[in-house]
Amino acid sequence: MDNLTLALDAVWRILLAGLLLGAGLPAIFALGVRSLAHGGTAGRAGGYASFTIVLLAVALGITFIVATGFGRELSFEHVYPTLVSKD
Repeated sequence: MDNLTLALDAVWRILLAGLLLGAGLPAIFALGVRSLAHGGTAGRAGGYASFTIVLLAVALGITFIVATGFGRELSFEHVYPTLVSKD
């Protein structure tokens, strides 16, 4: 791989992470608030589902930061996140 391809790959990953975390989570939260404001059983269920997604993403981010501080890393090898030692 040449340097340009490597740089473009890194830029693409940063852009995707920025869109998901920088705009995606607040958008999901806003949809949850709007869903709760709409009311009804479906509105409540949608709102709570949106808030659950946002809370899980925040918890996963905090887990990633804390695990890195303790010399571990977050692995999705078994579908659900687990902490493993850095090799």
